[in-house]
Amino acid sequence: MEFIELRNIHKTYRLGEIDVPVLKGISLTITQGEFVALMGPSGSGKTSLMNILGCLDRPTTGEYRIDGRPVQNLDEASLAEVRNRKIGFVFQSFNLLARTRATENVELPLIYSDLGLSSAVRVRRARAALREVGLAGREDHYPSQLSGGQQQRVAIARALVTDPAILLADEPTGNLDSHTSEEIIGLFQELNDAGKTVVLITHELDIAAHARRVIYLHDGRIWRDERIVQRRAQPGQAEVEPELAVVFPFPIAPAGGEVKTLEEVVR
Repeated sequence: MEFIELRNIHKTYRLGEIDVPVLKGISLTITQGEFVALMGPSGSGKTSLMNILGCLDRPTTGEYRIDGRPVQNLDEASLAEVRNRKIGFVFQSFNLLARTRATENVELPLIYSDLGLSSAVRVRRARAALREVGLAGREDHYPSQLSGGQQQRVAIARALVTDPAILLADEPTGNLDSHTSEEIIGLFQELNDAGKTVVLITHELDIAAHARRVIYLHDGRIWRDERIVQRRAQPGQAEVEPELAVVFPFPIAPAGGEVKTLEEVVR
């Protein structure tokens, strides 16, 4: 089922008297239950694309559908409803309220939603979300009492508490050490295995390799769209690392010629 559909999306920003095109005809579909990583150098358009996917910004032209519903021309109230009901956000900097306990941080999307839940129900759902991300027993801790990885788990629980269909994560491991990053990306894998659609921005190839699909942006266009193929280990062999396999290459390439693998792209 096609959950996200982008058709010829353009985004142009106006800086003074100059138009600056950032997205230049993005078309893609993301099916329900996919785990997609967005990669690309600074200025490639990935953050602008993520903002459009999250209904935080509108395309200049083009069509964007979520679950079959066109959203590019919705008013602000309708966009807020879509964000609240369909999308959960996770950010690099956690964005937790420092003087607020973990449970209360997770409650926030429910407080600002139109669900009309009682305080008792909100607390129950927030604590259930914290248990889901492995923070049972930490519900009453303040952010300063939690490690970086635990704070990111609180942020993920906050994104999950409204039961969104899609999780959008912007560099969710950017402030974490390598071991904690592996734990957090493993949590995203578990959520994806449970049926959540996950789209994340990352600069790190080893993080992207945990996704099932990698979309690489260059100069505001989709340059490559690749599936990650898990190679099967032979009997008696250790677990084999995943590798990237091209689903369909795009004719767009930066100066210097064609790059054959994603590994060469990010060097």
